Amino acid sequence: MAARRRIETMEENRAKLIAAARRAFAEKGFAAASMDELTAEAGLTRGALYHNFGDKKGLFAAVVAQVDGEMADRARQVAAATQGLWEGLLAEGAAYIEMALDPEVQRIVLLDGPAFLGDPSRWPSQNACLEMTKQAVAGLVSDGILKPVDVEAAARLLSGAALNAALWVAASDEPRAALPRAVEAFRLMAEGLLAKPQSR
Repeated sequence: MAARRRIETMEENRAKLIAAARRAFAEKGFAAASMDELTAEAGLTRGALYHNFGDKKGLFAAVVAQVDGEMADRARQVAAATQGLWEGLLAEGAAYIEMALDPEVQRIVLLDGPAFLGDPSRWPSQNACLEMTKQAVAGLVSDGILKPVDVEAAARLLSGAALNAALWVAASDEPRAALPRAVEAFRLMAEGLLAKPQSR
């Protein structure tokens, strides 16, 4: 019983630290966020942060994974509301790119994430997105909607295009002007994989 309570307390502490850090990183950015302030806001000590995440960067990685996972869930929900796998694939990519306008996503995942955690294609949360894209591409190839392309190669290129488009929009001086250009280019690039060209 005591062991279970200890695990529950640890999980509660982790959740409190992630919530406080998420607010701090979104408001101030990774570099300016104070560990003392965010642990105080969570009602915990620096020791709890070190115990649960190793250091500030470890805590930031947990926050990025949470936000990036939510982005993937939101994009999948948009895809699920469309008709068919192909429209779903396009809608999912476009939705991911559009999230670059969300200030929290912009600061945490698209600007500070690569700057402090390195190549996003190596993040576990991005690998989960890639697996979903692989499944969609495999289904589309199997149904003859896409050319008989290598599934992993096509999925990596589509995922990478959506991510890089979102990174570009987030870093742009005029994100709202960049967004429709990025979404249109993503759609045109994806259409190159179609077995039969679509009539517009």
